[in-house]
Amino acid sequence: MDSLIEPSLPASHSQNLKPDAIAISNVNLTLGSGAARVHILKDISLRIGRAEAIGLIGPSGSGKSTLLMVMAGLERPDRGEVVVDGTHFNALDEDGLARFRGRHVGIVFQSFHLIPTMTALENVAVPLELAGAPNASARAASELDAVGLGARLHHYPTQLSGGEQQRVALARAFAPDPAILVADEPTGNLDEVTGQQIVDLLFAKHAERGMTLVLVTHDSALAQRCDRVVKLRSGRIDEAGR
Repeated sequence: MDSLIEPSLPASHSQNLKPDAIAISNVNLTLGSGAARVHILKDISLRIGRAEAIGLIGPSGSGKSTLLMVMAGLERPDRGEVVVDGTHFNALDEDGLARFRGRHVGIVFQSFHLIPTMTALENVAVPLELAGAPNASARAASELDAVGLGARLHHYPTQLSGGEQQRVALARAFAPDPAILVADEPTGNLDEVTGQQIVDLLFAKHAERGMTLVLVTHDSALAQRCDRVVKLRSGRIDEAGR
């Protein structure tokens, strides 16, 4: 009988145990309807540690971006479990998921997704205001200054270069100080030099703030800058490490 009892861990050890930043178990997702219905994600299971940087790579159509959207709570799987920063997504409705994202997940897209009628400052302040954060404008100005746009606060997206627009998008993602940052091909619309600047900034902020980073990219060299590379193929994990 004694052999069935698990030994207790020392108090100091148990206090250091923390849940994964992201834990995905047996996730399946199908999109479309009728003859156009496609099984995008197939029995995906993946665990990502806190402050870990993960590069998601794979050919077009392999499910990389869809998996990223599942992690961010922007897509709901048909089956399986998604736990992010200790929160079970299955237990949240759409409003609950939106509130969770606003506080815990920063998202950077390839196409910037800035609001064209708002200045850089207003774009970055939006998530802070939605979360009810105090001093939203001052915090937004600080984040823009940190990405080198302190002199462009009152410019509209059309008055900014592609690289500057992506810096605004990064500042917006960083502003709520999220535990997790997900980035979907953040350099896809940028030239090589500007893209390298954005990548350097992304990894610098990841290291500085200890955020978990999940980066979707077609660039294997960029993925190798991460702590671990996860390769997808045909909706399944092909490799989960270097």
